[in-house]
Amino acid sequence: MVNIKSSKKILLYLAFVLAFSSTVQAHLIAGMGIESGISHPFSGFDHLLAMIAVGIISTRYGGKAVWMIPAIFVASMVAGGIMSISGLQISFAEAGIAFSVVFLGIAAFLQKKIPVYITMIFVALSAILHGHAHGSEMPLMASPLLYSAGFILSTAFLHISGVLLGHYAKKSRISSMLLRYSGAGIGFAGILFLTSAI
Repeated sequence: MVNIKSSKKILLYLAFVLAFSSTVQAHLIAGMGIESGISHPFSGFDHLLAMIAVGIISTRYGGKAVWMIPAIFVASMVAGGIMSISGLQISFAEAGIAFSVVFLGIAAFLQKKIPVYITMIFVALSAILHGHAHGSEMPLMASPLLYSAGFILSTAFLHISGVLLGHYAKKSRISSMLLRYSGAGIGFAGILFLTSAI
């Protein structure tokens, strides 16, 4: 039996996150600490979509991957932030972030799983680039440590949201299909980001 209610809830959640992202983008105040850190992942659709996609993908594998894949992203993002603060420049960071959105969207859409170790490696590389972008903002912040704590918390929240969406979608076939096509939409958005980054 098709569960229309679960599909509506998924659509409402996605609409809320995108609307919240637009609001934060319009009102982002630089120079703060934890507030800017929390809001930063919401200030760009490329970061936002990638982080939700990571949570969705992890539920496709199940088992330990449900927490391992998001944990790899967070740890690698911190490493990327440290690389940026240390002065290591990555010239292709923006294009790499856009490409990561394409990959993660495709991975969320595909019915057949990509081997988990390939996904974990790619998630780690993607997160380094996302972390590098976050880290480049730190010199402008009044409290870099609070900013770091804020964007780590915000990233974890987005991953958990993706995981919950993935689990919730399993309740009905239409919800599962909706989430798959959301993955296709994420991948398409990544292509648009890629064309503007190169």
